[in-house]
Amino acid sequence: MTTKELRQNMRRGSFVVPFLVIQILAVLATVFEFQRGEVYKIDEESVGMLNVLLLGSSGPFWAIVGAVCVVVMPLGGIILMGQELEEGNHELLLLTKLGRWKIVLGKFLTLWGLSTLTFVSLLPFVVVRYALGEVEWWYELACSTTVVGGAALVCAGVIGASAFKTIAGRVAMLLLFLISMFAGCGIPLAVSAMVTKGCGILYHITAVSAVICYVAAGLALARSRLRLVVLAYEVKPSGMVIALLVCMPFAIGMVTAVTVGFAGFVALLGMALVAWRLDVSPKAPKWVKPPVANTPQPPALPT
Repeated sequence: MTTKELRQNMRRGSFVVPFLVIQILAVLATVFEFQRGEVYKIDEESVGMLNVLLLGSSGPFWAIVGAVCVVVMPLGGIILMGQELEEGNHELLLLTKLGRWKIVLGKFLTLWGLSTLTFVSLLPFVVVRYALGEVEWWYELACSTTVVGGAALVCAGVIGASAFKTIAGRVAMLLLFLISMFAGCGIPLAVSAMVTKGCGILYHITAVSAVICYVAAGLALARSRLRLVVLAYEVKPSGMVIALLVCMPFAIGMVTAVTVGFAGFVALLGMALVAWRLDVSPKAPKWVKPPVANTPQPPALPT
């Protein structure tokens, strides 16, 4: 699944054009930074993963990298799931050994892989800035993890939104995901930074947990749209995931407040587990034997 999607998407203009443009902009941004003589302003307390403000205050190079790898390229995947659903390809895929998680995970790895590949192609510029601009490796590492983690979050939200049919539905779901993501991730990250007075170990554990949580939520939204059959007594799967996205910031914020910021990551991992297990495909009990084909039937009794 991932190989098929990569082969198709790497030939599209939504990947080729931003890839070429960002290379040109990276060269111009690097030259501009060295001519200005100031690459960034060091603030050791704010150097950490998923700190969006860090990219904005790190000069034009990281601002361009963040805009392209976190925003532009992930948004190119807004049609990925729609192609499978509109043409009925997901029904054929589900007849194979591919499950719903494997399908959405393949889509996610494709879109995130394209963003990560674009970022990896810019690593020579990072090395040049480190060798000539006297930048610190830990600062560049924080910016790098922010770009890669942010791209994973946005890609998961785009994959989930692309599973809806109409443009209005996709935009609404993407906005809901982003609002829930900023609130659900921002609260425990900000509180953990305040408690430890900086981006320490607790902050980075919370950041990694935030990525896991909302990647699982975004993929769960896309997975819920692939259900072929919904039983009469079941709640609509996509409705359950949407309700989860609405409730996640409140649950995460409550646990963070009760534990004074020390267990915000526990709430994030708990919500990831809920998203993972929320829409479980119904299965028959173990004691029910599957029907056997071509089973000889007993002869009919004479009337």
